[in-house]
Amino acid sequence: MTGAGGTIGSELARQIAALDPARLILVDNGEFLLYAINGELGERFPELTIRPILGDVRDRVRIDGIVHAEDPQIVFHAAGLKHVHMVEANPVEGVLTNVIGTRNVAEAARNHGVGFVVMISTDKAVDPASVMGATKRLAESFCQALDLAEAHRPAAPGIGSGGAIGTRFVTVRFGNVLGSTGSVVPLFTRQLAAGGPLTVTHPEVSRFFMTVREAVELVLEASATVPAEEASPAASAGRGKIFVLDMGEPVRIVDLARQMIRLAGLRPERDIAIRYIGLRPGEKLHEALFHDAEAPVPTKNPALRLASPRTADYAVLARSIDELEEQAGAGHEPRVLALLERLVPEYGRAPGIERGSAAAAV
Repeated sequence: MTGAGGTIGSELARQIAALDPARLILVDNGEFLLYAINGELGERFPELTIRPILGDVRDRVRIDGIVHAEDPQIVFHAAGLKHVHMVEANPVEGVLTNVIGTRNVAEAARNHGVGFVVMISTDKAVDPASVMGATKRLAESFCQALDLAEAHRPAAPGIGSGGAIGTRFVTVRFGNVLGSTGSVVPLFTRQLAAGGPLTVTHPEVSRFFMTVREAVELVLEASATVPAEEASPAASAGRGKIFVLDMGEPVRIVDLARQMIRLAGLRPERDIAIRYIGLRPGEKLHEALFHDAEAPVPTKNPALRLASPRTADYAVLARSIDELEEQAGAGHEPRVLALLERLVPEYGRAPGIERGSAAAAV
């Protein structure tokens, strides 16, 4: 599991550990986060074999070596840069982690016969207005294209556990999780403790929300309920789809702010002010879970739907991502952004936005 110390990764680790796997391999590039989740799981599940591994998904050789040495059956890829305004200010870093890191994990899994890869994505990948959203959409596209390509490539005999149909790549897309690091609920909690004001970007801004526990439960269910017919090389039409969690109705952020003030026993706008600070670079008023070209397909679980694939040819996309990696590695930000816009046609950056302004954002 990559990103094992993050909000989603650590909850995935907890729930997977409770299912009594033979081994649990935790990969993260943050020493303290890895230390914390490894210690917690060691105390709660003392009989479980846990391997904490420091490693960065951006390091292709390191990731390939980990997958080769550990020979996992399933890889959950939760590592990523997720804060819109931070990635907007550091687009090259966003590309290197979210796109190149995903490619490194996916290709290492494919090369070593891993049976199943689950990538965690975001609603910000739909019609992205931010670098973060565009990088996640490109990561989605790569995994979709690779899943389709693998339908026709038998795994090498005796390698890993990929079986006779190559590696399966499944993407799960959902919106915000309540209480995640850097999210609005901890921000409002801190602002309430300081006596306000609570800062909201726009009176009409809304987001989808779900608890992290519920989101991870559905990620695991999606991973376990890939239709059996899709496992056949003859049924490649079933591959390349994205699982989309039913997040319910979007919530207006100002309504969430008012509710949190009331729950603290205070009165909105009287005891605690609400201040509108304007949308930051890359932010949208409203998010969506499906692109217009992704016809939703129901599953047996009403909380899970499938987005029909929008993919490029794997070989063509892989060559383009090689070029993107070359430019990102050289730090050529304008060229990186131009390539990102070419590879994600629906990505619409607002004109005139100055980068490097994230330090001023909350």
